[in-house]
Amino acid sequence: MRSLRNATMQHDDEVFMALAMEEANAAAEVGDVPVGAVLVSNGVVVARGRNRREECGDPTAHAEMEALRAPFGAGWRREGTTLYVTLEPCPMCMGALVNARVERVVYGTTDRKAGAAHTLYRLGEDPRLNHRVNAVGGVLAQECREQLTGFFRELRKRRKASNAER
Repeated sequence: MRSLRNATMQHDDEVFMALAMEEANAAAEVGDVPVGAVLVSNGVVVARGRNRREECGDPTAHAEMEALRAPFGAGWRREGTTLYVTLEPCPMCMGALVNARVERVVYGTTDRKAGAAHTLYRLGEDPRLNHRVNAVGGVLAQECREQLTGFFRELRKRRKASNAER
């Protein structure tokens, strides 16, 4: 029975991560780094977010923050929810997940420069904080990584072509 539950959870994680990847695609379409997120409660998507830093000119407009800011339930607590995000959350976003009382964060690929779930920090596990966030990484990791590397590869090509025209 336990392995069936784990298989079901893994399938659900992949389904919701694919939805987060759709949000990431929407970010890329307007020139933002392709990071997407969905917030899930009881198996239902209750909020979506995507990176909007360039679009909004706001350094805090990360996908996770956008999903957490969306209206859901009464008040600011997001207890019992899972946030799916294509890139490992940074310290700001992990801090927000802790403060919002999110139960679980599932991310696609690691962030070697700012990862705060496992890579550089483990904020969700810090006993000095008032809440713990269970972090799971590597769901559709290759697909999420390719989404990011493809975006930056195209951005470098465009910049190189623009510089060559000058």
